[in-house]
Amino acid sequence: MLLFDGKPKPNQSLHAAVVDIDVGKRDLQQCADAVIRLRAEYLYAGGAAERARIAFDFTSGDRVSFARWAQGWRPVVAANRVSWQRVGARGDDRAQFAAYLERIFTYAGSKSLERELVPVGPRPVEPGDVFVQGGFPGHAVIVVDAAEDPNGRRVMLLAQSFMPAQSIHVLKNPAGGVWYDAAAGDPATPEWKFQAGQARRFKGDGR
Repeated sequence: MLLFDGKPKPNQSLHAAVVDIDVGKRDLQQCADAVIRLRAEYLYAGGAAERARIAFDFTSGDRVSFARWAQGWRPVVAANRVSWQRVGARGDDRAQFAAYLERIFTYAGSKSLERELVPVGPRPVEPGDVFVQGGFPGHAVIVVDAAEDPNGRRVMLLAQSFMPAQSIHVLKNPAGGVWYDAAAGDPATPEWKFQAGQARRFKGDGR
């Protein structure tokens, strides 16, 4: 597993697998950004209707959509205020998508991600849900798979990036194996301990 600068992460014992997705050349795609990246990639692959749903909040609370970016509009941050200027190239190709995400990574984080998601509450945890603790620093991991046995015991796989930016990776469970007890609601991952009630979901997913 590599850091953004191509160096190996000092501790190589925490991950079970590495996601085949680029990290970028800057220290940007950290924990919340990895969640945003996977969410955005999923929607981008879904065609025009799903691409129209790609939008994330800056820490300022400003909503920045890929659809607006594709029309040539660019969010400009000055004195902690966001304004829009139509100064960019139009299009929704991979180059524009990557440039959009880099801007999101620069001005979003665990605090904004926590605020824009809604609590899962008593509903079962599903793939795409996020455990997030907003802060400076905070942390976020994403549920990449879930399963349930005939007795109703539900488990989940978790993936993350961390600080500094690094390969998105599937986490081992410090208690053993790779599956986490989904009913516990407060997973203790190798590098972070979440609190109960920190499972959240993107609005409109409707599960």
